[in-house]
Amino acid sequence: MNFDWFNGIPVAITVSDLEGNILEMNDAAAFVFEKSGGKALIGKSLADCHNENSKLIMDQMLAGQQPNTYTIEKNGRKKLIFQSPWMKDGKVAGLIEFSMVIPFEMKHFIRG
Repeated sequence: MNFDWFNGIPVAITVSDLEGNILEMNDAAAFVFEKSGGKALIGKSLADCHNENSKLIMDQMLAGQQPNTYTIEKNGRKKLIFQSPWMKDGKVAGLIEFSMVIPFEMKHFIRG
């Protein structure tokens, strides 16, 4: 079965390499970053659009292989941001970011 899940979900996904160059972004990410160039950002450096603190966090994620997760509020919407190193052949190959709109109030379940 072949289906286009990458562009078929309401989650902005951006993938970069070890040097911070954007390798891929789905349609939702292109829409989010439309004012900055959208899909034309592919091949560009994440460093060009992040402050020094953000660059430090990216370096720490790559070195420690740990994710960075937080929420933001922008344009009256709450978003969950999940950033993480991604692996290829057992080695860190870059970073991936998932950004999704979430409700301001959410159910929380404890399972197990």
